[in-house]
Amino acid sequence: MKRGRNGSWISLMTIAALAAALLLSAGAQAQTPPTSDATPTPDTAVMLTIFFKHDQSRPLGELNAQLERQGFYKAFPPEGVEVVSWYVMMGIGQVVTLRLPASRLREVNRVIENSAWGAYHTEFYPTYDYKAVGIGNHEKAKQ
Repeated sequence: MKRGRNGSWISLMTIAALAAALLLSAGAQAQTPPTSDATPTPDTAVMLTIFFKHDQSRPLGELNAQLERQGFYKAFPPEGVEVVSWYVMMGIGQVVTLRLPASRLREVNRVIENSAWGAYHTEFYPTYDYKAVGIGNHEKAKQ
């Protein structure tokens, strides 16, 4: 993940563009944009996978104390954002996939900037569920 000249994450711009495209591609008819507390629907939801990479130069207890001081677990995930999965990836850190209305993408980013940076290096990836397709292709290939 590389930073642009202005210090923002380049992939975050990609995610924002994807979210905007999802909102604009929903159809030509007049639509009311979702509010910040909108419930995700297939037309407005995005899935986002976040890698929280531990700063391995510091002990875990120190990292957890920093996260506590910064209010990470109190703020993340924001109320109303669905946690699809939350795993520890040994040697890396934590990997969290969220489902949220595209309109709340900035809010999720700000929560992470304010409460996770320093203890974690973060990476963001737009995500979609491919399980049914992948398993279907596997079953079809076995026949």
